[in-house]
Amino acid sequence: LRLATSADAGAIDAMMKVSIRDLFPAFYDVRQTASSMVHIGHVDPMLIDDGTYFVIEEDGELVACDGWSRRYKLYTGSGSGATDARLLDPRTEAARVRAMFVRPDRARRGLGTLILEACEAAARLEGFGTLALMATLPGLQLYERYGFTTTRPTTIPLPDGVTIGGAEMHKSIEA
Repeated sequence: LRLATSADAGAIDAMMKVSIRDLFPAFYDVRQTASSMVHIGHVDPMLIDDGTYFVIEEDGELVACDGWSRRYKLYTGSGSGATDARLLDPRTEAARVRAMFVRPDRARRGLGTLILEACEAAARLEGFGTLALMATLPGLQLYERYGFTTTRPTTIPLPDGVTIGGAEMHKSIEA
């Protein structure tokens, strides 16, 4: 487990797309999966630049990634917004957990939990008492096992008009 660097961006992007291609069809149709590869499966350089994005390597290859953010944007598939880069107030707002992807052949082996633990610890060190995320259906079970609760099931609109099922989730991390 380590922080991602800009040199990892290409490998992260490729892994995201493979993860979506292979894991999303169990939850979404062909059109939804294809749209997700375009609009969700790409690197947000702000997370890497902020030093809040983690990767796990095995034998020199990336096998998992996830991060957290002290910024307003909740998820990559939402497109760009004027307030995306706004810093959150840790006293009143939840840190964002963003962009969890695991290589399909490494899914359900504890890698997601390991990264979530690192995200939670880092956010807590910066004074955040709550984590928030927008879960796609493939990640819902992981987040529930980790202690997140669904605050609202939702339909996630992607910029091309395609929608996918998901859930807004929160978790208290106050010590």
